[in-house]
Amino acid sequence: MTDIIIIGAGVLGCAIARELSFHQVSVTVLEKECDVAAATTGRNSAVVHAGFNNKTGSLMAKVCVEGNRMMEQLCRELDVPFKKTGKVLVAFDEEDIEILKRMIAQGEANGCEGLRLIPEEAVRELVPGVGGIGGMLSPNTGIIDPFRYCIALAENAAENGACFRFEEEVTAIRKKEEGFTVATCKGEYDCRVLINAAGLHADTVSAMAGVDAYHIYPCRGEYFILDKLADAMLPMPVYPAPKAGIGGLGVHLTPTVHGNILIGPSAEYIDEKENYDCTAEITDKLWREAVALMPALERKHIIGQYSGIRAKQAPASEGGYRDFVIREEPACPGLINLIGTESPGLTGSVPIARMVRDIAAVIIPLERKKEVNASHRFPPRFAELPEEEQERLIAEDPEYGEIICRCQRVTKREIRQAIENPLGARSLSAVKYRAWAMTGRCSGGYCLNRIADMLVREYGVAPAQITWRGSGSEMFSGEVK
Repeated sequence: MTDIIIIGAGVLGCAIARELSFHQVSVTVLEKECDVAAATTGRNSAVVHAGFNNKTGSLMAKVCVEGNRMMEQLCRELDVPFKKTGKVLVAFDEEDIEILKRMIAQGEANGCEGLRLIPEEAVRELVPGVGGIGGMLSPNTGIIDPFRYCIALAENAAENGACFRFEEEVTAIRKKEEGFTVATCKGEYDCRVLINAAGLHADTVSAMAGVDAYHIYPCRGEYFILDKLADAMLPMPVYPAPKAGIGGLGVHLTPTVHGNILIGPSAEYIDEKENYDCTAEITDKLWREAVALMPALERKHIIGQYSGIRAKQAPASEGGYRDFVIREEPACPGLINLIGTESPGLTGSVPIARMVRDIAAVIIPLERKKEVNASHRFPPRFAELPEEEQERLIAEDPEYGEIICRCQRVTKREIRQAIENPLGARSLSAVKYRAWAMTGRCSGGYCLNRIADMLVREYGVAPAQITWRGSGSEMFSGEVK
């Protein structure tokens, strides 16, 4: 018996696990994928929003503004890259200017600070090469590494006693007189409180528990990844003025904390919750809209593509957004549902987690531990260290002197640290998002086989058992050298 089960190890499940791990309760996180951040959390624009785009009085607006205010300090505590870059919304006509005026009024009502209209020349100064007749500046918008953020939340939770179980898809839930029995593909677990943070599948999990009141509509957004150009071309995210009725915020340009530029996302309602295809029709449209924002972009800058899927409560016929649902279900005591937590769920993750913690505290006692560790540290990134520190590390450990990923200058010691991560995730994607190997221009052409060779020769993993992202994504078949 565990006190609390959390279904889902995206950013919300991991943030909730961390908050609960500070208390004297047992916490188990069940995740159907082989690692944290495997779905929506790892497939977005990685923007820390300010909160002006959310309806005044909504839960979305409340948690977004709160999350934005605490994110810089939180990232320092968790050793996560974060930059408060600001953001520009670009107007192309007078109708857009009026939209931006309404955005400022809404943002100010939500508690956002510093929002203001800026003229065309100020747009050019802030983001050279961007078109438009003017714009709006949001000084408190930022960018983050969502993988490292989610991993830090999870590892910090685990350091404080939370248990993570991967590749354990929930297959059934049985309500008992007190609590629940949760069946997975590997076994059964009993708990007193059940927290549904299953994202795209939260409606299905809720229905398993007997609350069939929700429907999630998957809305896919496709992206381009550009080479490391942000420092020279794009110091902050650039969005078009938002149009009513679409499923997202419009195609935008976003720098990453690693120096790349993201183009996207599109917004296309689809039928399948895990169809992450990238399509020629949509990506061609993406490119046209991106070039309209920044004419200097060239296709030679593209190094990759990906897509993510929003968990929307609003169907295509309605468009736009519905507010988050975060509550204990009256019809199913002990079940705490998180439904439709699309953007700004990443920004609002810790405020949401604290809200869930307070709901859980009404169901079962939550006594804070006398000693907790609320901070987290990752191994250093070799390429970011001063030369003298690099030399010192190489002298102590020659594996720091062996480069496995040439594009990102990732060493063998860093690959080993990623393989031996505290959560026990062993897929190639788990290594990628911890060491940041396989993310450069060659997309793993040089380092992927070297990492696989380490898994085989030094960790005893059979070649046929090496996966990209868990069961069903095996990399090798038959005899390999």
